[in-house]
Amino acid sequence: MRSPKLSRKTVLVSSVVGAFAVVGGGAGLIEAASRRGEDETPEPKGDEPAAPSPDWVETQLAAMSLEDKVGQLFMVYVHGESADTGQSDAVASNLERLGAANGAAFIAAFKPGGVIYFDWANGLTDPDQVVALSNGLQEASEIPLLIATDQEYGSVVRIGEPATQFPGAMPLGATRDTEAARRAAEAAGAELRAMGLNLNFAPDADVNVDPQNPVIGVRSFSSDPALVAEFTTAQTGGYQAGGVAVAAKHFPGHGDTGTDSHVGLPVITHTAEEWERIDAPPFTAAIAAGTDMVMSGHLQFPALDDSLKPATLSAPILTGLLRERLGFQGVVVTDSLEMEGVRTEYGDERVPVMALQAGADLLLMPPDFQLAFEAVLAAVESGELTEERIDASVRRLLALKAARGIIAEPATDPAGTDVVGSDEHRRVAADIADRSITLLVNDGTLPFAGGSILVTGWGEQTTARLTEALNAEGLQAAALVTGEEPSADQIKAAVTAAAGRDLVIVTTYRVKTGGAQANLVAELLQTGVPVVSAAVGTPYDAAHLGAVNASLATYSYTAPSLASLAKVVTGAVDPSGALPVDVPGANGAIAFAFGHGLRYT
Repeated sequence: MRSPKLSRKTVLVSSVVGAFAVVGGGAGLIEAASRRGEDETPEPKGDEPAAPSPDWVETQLAAMSLEDKVGQLFMVYVHGESADTGQSDAVASNLERLGAANGAAFIAAFKPGGVIYFDWANGLTDPDQVVALSNGLQEASEIPLLIATDQEYGSVVRIGEPATQFPGAMPLGATRDTEAARRAAEAAGAELRAMGLNLNFAPDADVNVDPQNPVIGVRSFSSDPALVAEFTTAQTGGYQAGGVAVAAKHFPGHGDTGTDSHVGLPVITHTAEEWERIDAPPFTAAIAAGTDMVMSGHLQFPALDDSLKPATLSAPILTGLLRERLGFQGVVVTDSLEMEGVRTEYGDERVPVMALQAGADLLLMPPDFQLAFEAVLAAVESGELTEERIDASVRRLLALKAARGIIAEPATDPAGTDVVGSDEHRRVAADIADRSITLLVNDGTLPFAGGSILVTGWGEQTTARLTEALNAEGLQAAALVTGEEPSADQIKAAVTAAAGRDLVIVTTYRVKTGGAQANLVAELLQTGVPVVSAAVGTPYDAAHLGAVNASLATYSYTAPSLASLAKVVTGAVDPSGALPVDVPGANGAIAFAFGHGLRYT
């Protein structure tokens, strides 16, 4: 293991005011039209930070050692709620995974391109703590860092309350309102940037055409490629307007698989023509909208690469298709290299080298950072990778950091966190939730005039929140959670609790025909009490239940969605959502078609 250089160099940031713009998905860097002359150096106005000069990237690149450049190719997570944590568990984890005690020490030693946040590694419950962590990490880095997270909202959230919890992608698709999607992303981007993050691994550009997809589902806007493309475009611009870079994912498309790439290697069986028609449009739209990054998927796509290498390691897919055919010249980031989908056939020392050979620029979360770092250095020394190839990726990363203002202003003002969870942003989230709730079936039970309600089904927090929201609407509701696989005793308890009630609401999540949740609903229907099902995950649940009195889809179990569900139950909100997917029935026919949605009026 090489001893990393611990000395610090001055970052070469010129005081010349220039501007970088990413054009056509990172097609190039252009000098601002307002620049008045080659030798003229206008002064920054007021407190505006000085942007790097147009030649800053090349100047910086020339000053970097090979080790410095290889470090820039990696984004890792570090344990600790502060950059210089001394907490024993965090220190032990960092030493084991990264070879340094904390984030600051690791950054000083290896000079990574970025850091990714997770709630389980970094806390992330207090905006002031997140700001301090971000600023501490930036202070430790000679070249400002990309600080990222997966904040898709809905089912994938790393930063919870008090940050605004937007409903997520599929609820947005149910509104059919791309302007709402743009507003949500701009508000979300502003909150992330206020906490020192400058990159969000969103939006999800996958087209969810497989109802059994275990990893995408409600993370997708829709099963319709054109609709996904429109919403991907809207959210790309919205996040950037809010102050963060974006990454469309998971190229070349993860929407038609029954395998979760976290635990296995999915195979996409689409033909090349089906890829053009189904999977490609959202990525083409994202590139046209100027996405900063595209994230690769750990999946085989035989029609696009018959070698069966995962897309992350496939030159025909990342270089031939994404760069050469679609014209994307921005940053290609891998999905997490800890995932089994990319590790099933290749060792952890080979994966980073193969990903770079395929066309990736940023290597996300290698399971053994030091092994990966050394493997890339060794590949350059052996000639398997050229330094010119490394330079090409570092150049793109530096250009992105300059374009998004990260070089000019890496630190975040701690006083700016009042935007996080602001009333205005919560109103945006509530409005989206109100307009996303979709009424699939109704025999007149809804809106509910009033009385006693039993809330039962999936999710301890979900049933509790819905009960609280119903009570806030003036009803008398009580919760009894039964879970994803309710036992016979739990079902019996729910039936007993339903006696004497005026309404039962069952929250469902990933229902299977004949499964325990379906049995719960069937037993409750036998009580004679009206039963309303509410799918708080994918809407596909509705096809696996019996003849309920009413059926709703929220696509989300976030607090705003459950509050909106309560308002729809009472009639305070008229349901207006429309299915963004087909819901197939048990016999293969379509139970509820794309666009279906009932209203009270």
